[in-house]
Order: sequence, then C-alpha cells, then structure tokens
Amino acid sequence: MKALICGVGGQDGAYLAQLLLCKGYKVWGSSRDAQMTEFRNLKRLGLVGQISLCSMAPTDFRSVLSVLTRCEPDEVYFLAGQSSVGLSFEQPVETLESITVGALNMLEAIRFLGGRIKLYHASSSECFGDVGPIPASERTPFHPRSPYAVAKASAHWMVANYREAYGLYACSGLLFNHESPLRPARFVTRKIIDSALRIAGGSDEKLMLGQLAICRDWGWAPEYVDAMWRMLQQDTPADFVIATGVSVSLETFVASVFERVGLDWHEHVVSDAQFFRPSDIGWSQGDASLAKTCLGWHAHITMPELASRLVDEVRAQ
Repeated sequence: MKALICGVGGQDGAYLAQLLLCKGYKVWGSSRDAQMTEFRNLKRLGLVGQISLCSMAPTDFRSVLSVLTRCEPDEVYFLAGQSSVGLSFEQPVETLESITVGALNMLEAIRFLGGRIKLYHASSSECFGDVGPIPASERTPFHPRSPYAVAKASAHWMVANYREAYGLYACSGLLFNHESPLRPARFVTRKIIDSALRIAGGSDEKLMLGQLAICRDWGWAPEYVDAMWRMLQQDTPADFVIATGVSVSLETFVASVFERVGLDWHEHVVSDAQFFRPSDIGWSQGDASLAKTCLGWHAHITMPELASRLVDEVRAQ
C-alpha cells in the first residue's frame, strides 16, 4: 500500500507517517517546499529517510495533479492548510484559500485520475461552534465561529458533495482538540507547558492567557491518527467525530500542568483581555460513539493523564 500525507511536517502528519510505516506502507509526504522545510517533527520521531518527500502547493491544481501522478497513492491524507484558529482572524484570506481551495484541488485531481484513490480530509470540531454542554455528533449542525472554522466547514461539505456526486471514496474526520509534544509553541497547550517548565526552572515570568473558563475536549494525538487510518479501511466512506467525550476547562488544564511541575498556578497565571478572540467557543465536547461502533476506536487518554504525559515528554526533549 502507498499513502500520500499532505502536510507531513505537522503534528498529525508525523504521527500518521509513523503509524503507516509500522503497518508496512510506502509513505510519501508533501509540504509546500520539501527542500527548504526542516521537518523537525519527522526528525524527532526518527522518520527521516524512511519517507519519500515532495513539494506540493495545494492551492495549485497542476502541482496537486503532478504529485498524485508521481506518487500513485492508494490513500491520501489531506492534512495541509493553515492550522491555527487564532491566526485565522489575522490571516482570513490565506486561511480560506489554503483550506478550501486545497481540498477542492485534491478532490478534482482524484476525480480526474479516475477516482480510485481513497481520501481522508481533516475536518474539524471547530465547525460545530458553541453547542453548549451537549456533545456534538455527526448529526450536529455546523455553526462556525472563526475564519478557520468557516473554511473547514466549506471543505467538509465539498468532500461530502464529491462523495455523493462522483462516487469518490472521500471522508472527513471531525477531530476535536488533540495534543502532543510535537505541537508548536503558538498552540495554547504548548504555550502553557513551556511557561510552566520555565517558571519551575526559576523564571519569574507570568503566563498570559485569554479566557480560562472555555472548555475543550482534549485527546492524545497519536490515538487520533489511528482513527484517520481506520476511516479509510471501511467498505464505504463516512464522516466521523473523533473525541474523548470528556470536556474540561482551560483553567483545569492549566492547574494540572502546574501541579505536575510542583507549582500553584494561581501565583503565575494571568487572564488578559488582549488574548481574547473576536468570537470564541465556550464549550466543546464530542460524541464519538459512532466511531466506537463502526471503527472500533475510542480514546484511552484523557485529562489529567494527558497533561501529565505532555509535561513529562516535553521536559524530556
């Protein structure tokens, strides 16, 4: 089996590459400029040299078609595109183009080549918006609250349309927040952990955060890429919510991290309005019962074990 991972340099791309290699796949990985990209995550996992790397611009149809023709994959995992909710408010055009046009080009290229390639598309729990303390399932209506979420919702429905209109094996994973030591510093979980470790090491800094009351369904990224693979092994394509089913506040996450390093978070953390988003999700929680029934998948790692594992692994890097 041959697989192409678009966005192989990211957190999910690296863990997915590791998983597929363990399953005996020939793995191709793309980034916008493979010759210039450092692929730090692949290096951390010891995967450099085991993956065939190539350059692909998802917003350029010719580039997408060329890479598919060259790789001849059985499966494509489309994880590319601007991935930060916060940054999407500052770069809305780049966010919409990289996510929506990228997904559309991939769908069109697969259709052009005969439609035999299976496609996994990285949708997002952000599409649901703020549903209150009710776990979101595959039947929950979308109400996106950021440019990132709007883009992901659009791409999600394009995947569904191509599946229904052209019979493509194309599916979307509505993944809730999932974390790992490979997260870059701009993500709030890594920001919290890095600050806590510096403070524990003697820094007198204050950790500045936005609203601490927001609640999220946080999971362990290596478990979530397994769900991606399982989606493409089904007889018929379908979309799935992937989540732990447990939602906790950002304050609780912060408290768990600081407790792990032996500190009281109240003494080191400040909620600052400058970090509030123009619109945000107060409560986010997923219902992954369909994934458990159809894919045999469920999350094993939830809070506070997640926070402890993140702190320990980042500290060991």
